[in-house]
Amino acid sequence: MIRALACVLALALGGAADAACRQALALGLDVSGSVDAREYRLQINGLAAALDNIAVRDALLSSPGVPVSVMVYEWSGPSDQAVIAPWAVIENAATLNGLIETLLQTTRRDVSPGTALGTAITLGAHYLDQQPGCWKRTLDISGDGMSNLGPRPRDVKDAIGARGITVNALVIGADATVADPSESNALPSYFRAEVITGPDAFVETALGFEDYEAAMTRKLLRELEVLAVSELVAD
Repeated sequence: MIRALACVLALALGGAADAACRQALALGLDVSGSVDAREYRLQINGLAAALDNIAVRDALLSSPGVPVSVMVYEWSGPSDQAVIAPWAVIENAATLNGLIETLLQTTRRDVSPGTALGTAITLGAHYLDQQPGCWKRTLDISGDGMSNLGPRPRDVKDAIGARGITVNALVIGADATVADPSESNALPSYFRAEVITGPDAFVETALGFEDYEAAMTRKLLRELEVLAVSELVAD
C-alpha cells in the first residue's frame, strides 16, 4: 500500500516538482551529560534497529525514483555537536544497510554536559537547508531534558517553521515505574510548547531509554507516511 501510494504521488507530482527526493530527514540525538554510556548505546542501537524494522525499511525504500535522504548528528552543549552519519540518499537496501552499520559502529566521544536545544534545532535546520530539492524537510530531535544553555528553542523555532521545516520531537521521559504522573508529563509538554514547529509537528514519547527503539520506530513510520494524495485519487 505504501509503495503504491508513493508511485501515485511520484506520477502526479513528478512533472510539477523538480525534486531530488520526497523527504529529507535529519535526526538529532541527545548526548548531553544526562545521558550515560548505557543510555547512549540504547539510543544509538535503538535508532539502528528502528531503521532496520521491516515496516520502516519498506517506507524508506517504497519509491526509489524519489528517495528519502537521511542524516544523523549528535548534540549537547552550544559548541558541541557532531555529524555521525552524513546525508545518504536511501535508494536501495545496500545504502540503508550502510547507514545502519555506521550507527552500530559509532562510539561515544567526550562531550560537554550542557543541553542546548535551541542550538541543536538551529543546526538541524541548517543541515536540512542543504537539501532544498526535497518535497518535505523534517527534523527529528531526541532529548531527555529541557534546554539550559544557548538560545531558547521558542526563540528560534518560528523562523525554522517559516522555512518550511517541520521539527518533531522524541522525548525520552521517565520510565513506567515513576509514581508521579506529572514527572512523565512535564517534559513532553515542554517539547510540545517550546520545541516542535511546522506542518503536522508532533511529539513522541519513550518511557526511558529502554523504550527508545519502539518509540523511534513509531515516530519514523509517522514521519515517513507518504505525502497526502487523497485529493489526487478519485473516490
